[in-house]
Amino acid sequence: MMADQNIEKIRCDACPVMCYIAPGQTGACDRYANVDGRILRTDPVVLLSRTVETGGRIVPFATRDWQGEPFPADSFVTGIGSGTTYPDYKPAPFIVSSSIEGADMVTVVTEAIFSYCGVKVKIDTDRHLGPEGAIVRADGEAVGHITTAEYGSQMLSLGGVQHLTGGSKAEGRITCAALLALCNGKAVALTIDGGSSVTVQAGQPPIVDGRPERRMRVGCGSATIGMFASQWVGLVDEVVVVDDHITGVVSEHQAGKVLGWQPTGIRIKGHRSTPGRYFRVSEPGLGWGGTKLSDPLDILAPWEAKRGARPGLRLLMVSTTGEEYAYYELDESLTPQKQPLPEALRATVAMIDENCEPSLCTVLFIGGAGGSLRAGVTQNPVRLTRSVQAGETRLTSGGADCYVWPGGGITFMVDVTRLPAGAFGYVPTPALVAPLEFTLPRAAYLAMGGHEDAIRDLAQTRLEGGEYQVEARIQPPPARGP
Repeated sequence: MMADQNIEKIRCDACPVMCYIAPGQTGACDRYANVDGRILRTDPVVLLSRTVETGGRIVPFATRDWQGEPFPADSFVTGIGSGTTYPDYKPAPFIVSSSIEGADMVTVVTEAIFSYCGVKVKIDTDRHLGPEGAIVRADGEAVGHITTAEYGSQMLSLGGVQHLTGGSKAEGRITCAALLALCNGKAVALTIDGGSSVTVQAGQPPIVDGRPERRMRVGCGSATIGMFASQWVGLVDEVVVVDDHITGVVSEHQAGKVLGWQPTGIRIKGHRSTPGRYFRVSEPGLGWGGTKLSDPLDILAPWEAKRGARPGLRLLMVSTTGEEYAYYELDESLTPQKQPLPEALRATVAMIDENCEPSLCTVLFIGGAGGSLRAGVTQNPVRLTRSVQAGETRLTSGGADCYVWPGGGITFMVDVTRLPAGAFGYVPTPALVAPLEFTLPRAAYLAMGGHEDAIRDLAQTRLEGGEYQVEARIQPPPARGP
């Protein structure tokens, strides 16, 4: 006999937490609820269509807002809102058959639980955020580190199993919250040990120490000279492009020599690499070209008359973004004196600025789709791995194309801005939940040992809606006596 519905709970076995869900309540993940004695998904399963008729719109079909009109011909079921069956001793939540350009295909849809996951963050800025390897923190807890810088960008590696589950509960909880926010396109404030504070949001300019970044550098100092040296001919006698990595000097540079630039007797404080290229003219910082410099003249040693220095010599100093610039003329003692920037040089500085791309943050989710996740696709999991690595099975996340790393396992990366809003979730392990879709020919799916009995077409999938089948139905334990 059924217990009173007001006290009956249902145990959800969709993930390892195994929540007991009371009527009208959701589990810890907020993705499954007890509705009238049934476990239902609380989020709509998202369908994507890119046809002209739909305007490329997203169709959330398992929801009360869906009016039942026919699905577009190119409808693609995503893992967003599908729920998970991890650990996958049973078939994935949706295994959908379709015809794509006349070929019989199967798409296996799930929301995967990732403890082994993180984000790689590219921050377009010349500003020094902190030393390589420095700890990155959110709300005071370590959530990652600075990794190797790339051309015009600083790089962060955040998350990973050591931060999610290898440290304190606070570290795991805050790491999970930061990753979830970043993956869902929200802004996250970070601090870097021995460095700056930075606010990161996918697709938006970074904010470094309270200052929004505007441009990423056009190139290093040497590259900037290579691009623009010809535009300075006849307008100025010397140009120094100040940069934290490679500061360029046009009169010594290969480009200057080819153009017939005359020696100027300039001397640079730094480590000379090749002619016209200098390393370590300053410590890194938030000043000119990613250096600590507020006054670019600090990198100049006394000029040498015997090597071409002369009164009236015209000098332009500029950063690699064109945001900082100054014009000088040498006086009788060969000391640079600041002068207003000549109008003819303004266009060259503006050209540097124009060639700098907007400064943005890029967030790539990276996860290892291993473990029993693959058993929800096939009874022989290694065959799925081999099929993905061979390119026979196409892996997408929320409909977005993924980059799959070579080597063992299914390690993939995806640009979070290519997924629909709110595509990522979490479980209190703590771990992230990300949508995955595996699409392959039906014959190949059956050959790898796929769950044939669980295949449904789109119409059947829609009729089944958001219900999740569970068998465990329990009552709370009796109250203890005094």
